[in-house]
This record gives sequence, structure tokens and C-alpha cells, in this order.
Amino acid sequence: MATITFQHVFKVYPNGSIALKDLCLDIKDGEFLVFVGPSGCGKSTALRLLAGLEEISAGKLLIDDRVVNHQTPQQRNIAMVFQNYALYPHMSVRQNLDFPLRMMQLPKHQRQARIQEAAERLDLVPLLDRKPKQLSGGQRQRVAMGRAIVRDPAVFLMDEPLSNLDAKMRSQIRTDIASLQRRMGTTTVYVTHDQVEAMTMGDRVAVLRAGELQQVAPPQDLYDSPANTFVASFMGSPAMNLFHTRLLKHENGNFAIAFGNRSLSVHPSVVQRYRNLEQYCQQPLIAGLRPEAFGLADANSMVDDQIQVDVLSREALGHEHLIYTRAPISIIQDDDNSARSSRDLTDCSNQQNSSLLIARVSSSHAIHPDTSVNLTVDMSQLYLFTADGQSIDLKL
Repeated sequence: MATITFQHVFKVYPNGSIALKDLCLDIKDGEFLVFVGPSGCGKSTALRLLAGLEEISAGKLLIDDRVVNHQTPQQRNIAMVFQNYALYPHMSVRQNLDFPLRMMQLPKHQRQARIQEAAERLDLVPLLDRKPKQLSGGQRQRVAMGRAIVRDPAVFLMDEPLSNLDAKMRSQIRTDIASLQRRMGTTTVYVTHDQVEAMTMGDRVAVLRAGELQQVAPPQDLYDSPANTFVASFMGSPAMNLFHTRLLKHENGNFAIAFGNRSLSVHPSVVQRYRNLEQYCQQPLIAGLRPEAFGLADANSMVDDQIQVDVLSREALGHEHLIYTRAPISIIQDDDNSARSSRDLTDCSNQQNSSLLIARVSSSHAIHPDTSVNLTVDMSQLYLFTADGQSIDLKL
């Protein structure tokens, strides 16, 4: 086990491209930390710097309080699991597990003991004499993990290890990895672009964008208290609806936000969540509502916080529907957020994308495209951000 510290780490390539910019991050002993972000955000670069596969341009990288900037990968006592498994096709599972131990020049009896222990942990005992071509994708991934485990490293590094697996196998293997890490207590740094992996596996999640750390926090904290609109829209699927608004204060002292040509009341719990909310009155802000904040209004509903929207498209997911609607608001769209929609909506009229609002509703109601529906809005789920995308100060 080991602690890891990034101190003002930069990575700049010869062409001037900045892959990492002033990364400062402390990873605790035994922690499972996940780097997540869109393609090109710098997450794999951070992992390669930690592994010693690339040189740091500036700053310091410490493992157990030792600066390792100029140490080779072998000197760092780390083990890396790659996306493509990196197994030797001509060797059996047993031989693949044995190879790194031979490189360490361990005695035969120690090698056999480590191989047996790893095989039992990963349910590989029946597969020890098979070649990689005789294994499924999930089995190959377990062998790749086993080859890392036998080395008994201080740090595990995993670079999108599940991306080649189907959805069912990914779910199973990510559970296995998280469970194994908890049992072993080995410091683990995991890279993924999949927010589900990040939310379900990590003790903490570090969100990167364009080489800069946006926020690092436990998964639920990222979801509940995003630091900015990028984190808010990236963590959650479908993404949070973000739209331009103004904060209003009525004569009775209650707050509201502008929504098209009407207003929606700010829930008292939201007022309690933010500090000095009154100073933002009449200022341009960005409001956020996740798709689950909406529900279908009953025909006779008297709820005040309702909006009328035009249904553009519907996705039936069995127990729920995702409906893509046109609303009288100006939606904020982030080009970096590939999770914005789960389908291509070009057939929903390109000129309407600026007002695209996504709602997650019960499947108990029949919903059809090219109709209008009334949606209730749970305003206790409102998020507020400044015009430049930073979260309004929270009460801690």
C-alpha cells in the first residue's frame, strides 16, 4: 500500500499541447481513486505519468513521500492493467501469471504460492492450463488482473480495463474489482470515461476536463454538490438540464427563478443550501434540473410548479420513459459532454436543440411525439450556478 501525491504536475508535449495543467491531488493509502472525464481530458496521461511511462514536464510526483519523477516503472513498485489485457498468446494462464515473478527472480516455491493465491482469489484455478484464445473476454481480464496481483505491488493502475467487455460482463467485473480492492486494501488508481464505473467503484472520483482537475470528491458528493456546470452535466445520465435564468424575489420574500415567460418557486431547502442567495437577485444565473426532477402532471393537478412542453421524442425503457421535449428556455449545452443524450436527435429539428429539455417519467402514462404535456417540477432538486458556470457558494 502507498500514498500518492501530485504536486503542481504539468505535462506538455513538444508541439506545445498541454495534456495536464497544474494537477494537485493527494491519494490516500489504500484508497480507490477514479479519474473520469471525456476523451482527451488527461486522465490516461495522469496514469502514464504515475506509471513512469511518460516524463513529467513540471511539478513533483511522490509515492510514499518519495519523489519518483526520474524513477523507472520497475523502481516504483506499481502494477498496471491495460485495456487490451496484454497477455502472451503462446503461454498458458499459469505461465502468464508466472512471467512477472520470473522477472523478479523469485524462487519457484514462492512463485507457485503466489500463482495459487491469485488464481483462487480470481476463480482462475480451472483455467490455469488454458491459453488466452480459449478464454472469454471476462476471463482474460481476470488473468490480466491476476498478473498484476502476483507481484504484490504498492499501487494498482487500471487504464479502462473494462472497455472491451459487453455490458453484462462489465457490470460483473467492476463489482469483482471493487470487492477485490477492498479485501486487499491496495492503493488503486483507475481511469475510465464511464461515469457508471466511476460512481460505483471509487472511494473518490477526480473529474478532469481539458487537462484540469474540476473536482475530486466521493461519488455521491459529486452528484449532489457539483462544483460547476461541467461536473453537474457529466455526472449523471441523461445529463442535468442546464438553462439560463434569473433569480427573482417576490414581495412576500420568497425566491423564484425565471422559466420562459413565467417563474418557478425556489424550494425552502434550496434557499437553505446556498449562502447569501439574495445577493444574486436579478443577476443572470444558470439553473440545473436533473431529468428525474420532472414528472407527468395529472389532469386535475393543482401543483403550482408545472411547465408545458412539446414532446419531440420518447425512449421507452420498460419501467420508465425518457422524453425529449422543447421548452421555452435557453439550454446550456457543453461540447465536452458526450453523455448529453443517449441518442442522436438530429431528426428532432436542429433549430430546436437550444431548448431541448430531457425528463425521466413513469412508463404508466402513454406519451407520444408531437404532443404537448404538462410536467411537474420538483424544485427541491434545483441547482444554481453563476453565469460563468461555477456553483453558488454552499453552506458547509
